[in-house]
Amino acid sequence: MFEESKPRPEGKFRRILRYTWFIHVAVLLAIAWIFYSRWDADRQIRERAAEKKREDDRRTVEMLGGDRFEILQFYASPGIVRRGERAQVCYGVSNAKAVRIEPRAEGGVWPSLARCVDVAPTKDTKYTLTIEDGKGNTKTATVEVKVSSQKTP
Repeated sequence: MFEESKPRPEGKFRRILRYTWFIHVAVLLAIAWIFYSRWDADRQIRERAAEKKREDDRRTVEMLGGDRFEILQFYASPGIVRRGERAQVCYGVSNAKAVRIEPRAEGGVWPSLARCVDVAPTKDTKYTLTIEDGKGNTKTATVEVKVSSQKTP
């Protein structure tokens, strides 16, 4: 009635798989480790770059006055002109709401980190920069443009 069951002959693939499954697992783990380590290295590089950018941005903001209300620069270029020549009065301010230059310069003035306006003095002239912060605080600075007595040819 019962026939004796004979073991089925194993196929070549099954025999190889039976003895080499741990090699396949080791290879998969090695590939997973490579992917993870590359991802982690990239993450660390990005974090260092972001920290460096934050530090550079912080230094830039600080150089530009940060949250301080102040005149960063105010100068004339050139400081001496001949009668009839033009010069530029340049200024830079931080956290100002209003800017004035007296006597009036050509072109408008407004709060800026770096702006120059043309002037054409006929005699030695002191220019005064006044800035206001909107809270009633003001600061001033002066610069002089000298006019030589020689006329332009």
